[in-house]
Amino acid sequence: MASVTFRFYRELNDFLPRHRRQRAFVREYVPTDSVKDAIENVGVPHTEVDLVLVNGKSVDFAYRLRDGDRVSVYPVFEALDISDVTRLRPRPLRVTRFVLDCHLGRLAGYLRMLGFDSLFRGDYHDDTLLRISVEQRRILLTRDLELLKRKQLRRGYYVRATRPRQQLAEVVQRLQLERKALPFSRCIACNGLLAEVSKGAVEPLLPENTRRYFHEFFQCGDCRRVYWKGSHFERMQLLVQEVLQHTGDSSEPPA
Repeated sequence: MASVTFRFYRELNDFLPRHRRQRAFVREYVPTDSVKDAIENVGVPHTEVDLVLVNGKSVDFAYRLRDGDRVSVYPVFEALDISDVTRLRPRPLRVTRFVLDCHLGRLAGYLRMLGFDSLFRGDYHDDTLLRISVEQRRILLTRDLELLKRKQLRRGYYVRATRPRQQLAEVVQRLQLERKALPFSRCIACNGLLAEVSKGAVEPLLPENTRRYFHEFFQCGDCRRVYWKGSHFERMQLLVQEVLQHTGDSSEPPA
């Protein structure tokens, strides 16, 4: 057996039992085990990992563990320059296009509200989610740890929070999306892009009171749903401002 010392950093500790968080610990493995298998055996999905150092040198997931190895495991870096080390995926993890599992419908709507391309259907099966994520290079958002351990998956994030608004704040913060948001540019219902339209073009679709009191309208290019700055807009603005904090103006289009 190979005796290996592990140390996980930052949010990767969320997946560890309390007695292993923020500290080094020793595990034993057969010498043929890959570092990827060992990391996931501890409980950390490989999709959350972007850098592995073994004895101070970067390695890929195929590295075979040896007795006495010291393994340091890091999440995705944004601020640090690690261009000279072995990145564990050919493209950055944090591409701002998503596919969400069946438990995250409200989160999908909130992400669309912020302008992020977010695919969601309540009948997506695991294999479908995996295929969409791989083929379209979308980040898979899920609360299913086993799904994140699927070998083919390259882009994924485990959503820790259970309430939709907390989930939104978590995803924005952890994936550093504040400066990439384009609030109110997508249809919350279907994910299509919104475009401003004249009142005359959509008037047959509007309730009577809306035709009377509102004059600025936006329509989804896919499902043709019409939006205007109605009574919910102010509350939506406040939510956007709260989530994005002080990263920019979030006062553009509809509700």
